[in-house]
Amino acid sequence: MPLVNTTDMLNHAYRHGYAICSFNLINLEFLDGVLLAAESCRAPIILSFSEPHQAHYNVDLLVAAAIAGAKRASIPVAISFDHASSIDKVQAAIALGCNSVMLDVSALPLDENIRATRELTRVAHANGVAVEGKLGYAPTSLNEDANVTVKAEISLTLPAEAKAYVERTEVDSLAITIGTHQGVLGSTPKLDIQRLSKINELVGIPLVIHGGTGLTDDQFRKLVANGVAKVTYYTTLADAAVTAICNQLAAHKNSSYLALNGVARAAISTESERIFKLLGSGGRAAEVLTQCRLCSLA
Repeated sequence: MPLVNTTDMLNHAYRHGYAICSFNLINLEFLDGVLLAAESCRAPIILSFSEPHQAHYNVDLLVAAAIAGAKRASIPVAISFDHASSIDKVQAAIALGCNSVMLDVSALPLDENIRATRELTRVAHANGVAVEGKLGYAPTSLNEDANVTVKAEISLTLPAEAKAYVERTEVDSLAITIGTHQGVLGSTPKLDIQRLSKINELVGIPLVIHGGTGLTDDQFRKLVANGVAKVTYYTTLADAAVTAICNQLAAHKNSSYLALNGVARAAISTESERIFKLLGSGGRAAEVLTQCRLCSLA
């Protein structure tokens, strides 16, 4: 099946009060696990690639595998590239077949962020590719030694700045910072739902949360109820895979590599099914397909 237009997919979720899950992929077990879950739940899905992870896999090969998976899928699929550090990285991702991109310059001053994102929007929209903006900054702490070099203080998204940013950049969706955290976290994050509600009121486009680590089910529901139409998901899946592998080795210390891959994939699929249902995207595949434009695949 062809990829679906990411903007159409997110707008459908935004209008109908649910959220799409975007899974950061790092290997074939992740890809296979999340697609199996999406098919089982009949859920639209975004397959995502994050620049900070790319020291750990060949992005050309894994994007090609994701495109092959999308072609076989019977549910709506979009492919995203996020946390890009430069326009050149974004253009390379578009050339590979990603139909949604995000340039992460959120640590820069507002005017510089707007200038860079506006240029990205011009380039991406000319290629029929959706753009996710990012406003507000929180340092990233990943499970792996990812190549994250930008450091700055946490900066929550300001509602008035969000409105100006969306108007000046013409992004299709907006990733915001309201207290969530990417990567390993030792406690439950404190979310500023009032801030989220005000941003949603002012910008009127799908909002995105990067970093669902440590959130309770109730917190996820509050995010969705206040305009969040996309949630990126990685750390909890990685933790589930690691736990499954450790349990397998504890029970069968001579387990083969293939057996370990299998239990990791099963754990990823189980957790993916849970988050699809929690975000309300389960069972939405058919209606999304009727409402979204299709994109050609490489």
